[in-house]
Amino acid sequence: MSENKVLFEKVGKTAVITLNRPQRRNALDEEAKAMLAAAIGTAREDRSIASVVLTGAGGHFCSGADLGGGGGDEEGEMPFIVRDALLGAHRWHAELMDLEKPVISAIDGYAVGAGLSLALAADFIVASDRARLVSNFPRIGFAPDLGLMYILPRLVGLARAKEIVFSARDVLADEALAIGLVHAVVPAERLRESAIDFARRFDNAPTHVLGMAKGIMNRTFETPRHAMVQLETAVQGLCAASRYNAEAVRRFFAKEAPLYPGAQRLF
Repeated sequence: MSENKVLFEKVGKTAVITLNRPQRRNALDEEAKAMLAAAIGTAREDRSIASVVLTGAGGHFCSGADLGGGGGDEEGEMPFIVRDALLGAHRWHAELMDLEKPVISAIDGYAVGAGLSLALAADFIVASDRARLVSNFPRIGFAPDLGLMYILPRLVGLARAKEIVFSARDVLADEALAIGLVHAVVPAERLRESAIDFARRFDNAPTHVLGMAKGIMNRTFETPRHAMVQLETAVQGLCAASRYNAEAVRRFFAKEAPLYPGAQRLF
């Protein structure tokens, strides 16, 4: 590959995945998508990783899909080319959404179009005070994609999601915090540090417990109550058989410090 368009590093038990095309505001071309998919896979397979921080280099998160390399319609095949490309992107996007580890997006500058969709795949979003979140799809004659129309209404409500999409306007950091689109706003110079510090709260958490709970909650709006209860009971049986549970329960009755003390509030 010609350059490291996606960087992967481990900071303690946290994987930091950085989109690294600052000259293009970290737009996603096909090579960057492939490298991002590989990084997500590495974070999934490495059992020493407890959390993931997703961010961008050069003062921006991601300006969306890179439209600069598109060719013309090949004998009417363009609809299928676009469809196939999106189906491919949805595979790694879904893997990121379903990753059984806490994922934190750290947004500086612009998160635009598919870049916004990518940011919203995380469990938590920390934004800098200069962040700008934009569903710009109508500006270029496209409908939102990469799961945006599924995720956004669940975060901010249907009516507000329609307003954000239809207007294609910039949502600044303070508004994003007020409407629940992001979870915290910090000074730009502290964004990376703040996101990693937050991720470290999960260092001693029962990763599989959080992961299974995440998988169930991700389906809560389209799964009947009876099915949700069945999922809960199945997961609880697995938890009860784990070494982590046995040690946590032993410490509880022995009045020793817990393995995972948790926190009063995450934000």
